[in-house]
Amino acid sequence: MDQVWHRYRFAIIAAVVLVIAALSSLVIVPETQQAVVIRTGEPVRTINRFRPDVPYGETGAGMVARIPILEQVQFVDRRVLDLDMERQQVLSSDQQRLQVDAYARFRIIDPIAMVENAGTEENLRTQLSPILTSVLRQELGRRSFASLLTPERGDAMTNIRVALDRQARQYGAQVIDVRIKRADLPDGTPLQAAFTRMETDREQEAASIRAAGQRDAQIIRAEAEATAARTYADAYGKDPEFYDFFRAMQSYRRTFEMGEGESNIVLSPDNDYMRQFQNGNQ
Repeated sequence: MDQVWHRYRFAIIAAVVLVIAALSSLVIVPETQQAVVIRTGEPVRTINRFRPDVPYGETGAGMVARIPILEQVQFVDRRVLDLDMERQQVLSSDQQRLQVDAYARFRIIDPIAMVENAGTEENLRTQLSPILTSVLRQELGRRSFASLLTPERGDAMTNIRVALDRQARQYGAQVIDVRIKRADLPDGTPLQAAFTRMETDREQEAASIRAAGQRDAQIIRAEAEATAARTYADAYGKDPEFYDFFRAMQSYRRTFEMGEGESNIVLSPDNDYMRQFQNGNQ
């Protein structure tokens, strides 16, 4: 072995150097990662960049070549990433102080812009977090607390996502979704005061609905009575004698059937009330 080493040591050293150089010139990029090739401090190209219309296996991932020492490779996650916002206190349009927990999901679609403007994924999260907080405050500040319990909450989330995505594009990121995990009133006296205010508002709303119902009932009753009066007037105009007879019969029924027991009524034969029983009337 010593003789072989002494005789071929230069060839062995050259072969080892060549192998190391060959290995250092190759980089393995997995499907879950994008790679940015940096030459003398400047990003020059990307490997396995995210493209929504390119299926896995055809994106360029795998073993790629680079210039050793001159070119450095920085990996950037290709998957959907999460951005959790710390619990924040937000003032709604109806002056309710809300404790809000929210999160966003984003993906890096321009790794060169991300490397140039943020550097790393953690720095990107640091940049996006205050933007999410600001956009959330602005959007929820235009809405009432009750609206967050209705389908209108979805519109608010869409507006927040669009506004956050607009600012995230400068960092090479695309915001896919924004959601509120919880939106609660603060514990203690503010919570009880809010419940009392909500109860008072609902009682006022119920009283307003009852008043509107009574008003509508009076209008309907008055219209019905007016219609009945017109009907009676029309009937009287068509046959006054029959109408007078019909009303007299109704009056007799109410008068003579007042009680369940026996009753006596004393009237003069020529009393006008009994005119329908006088001679000449049929």
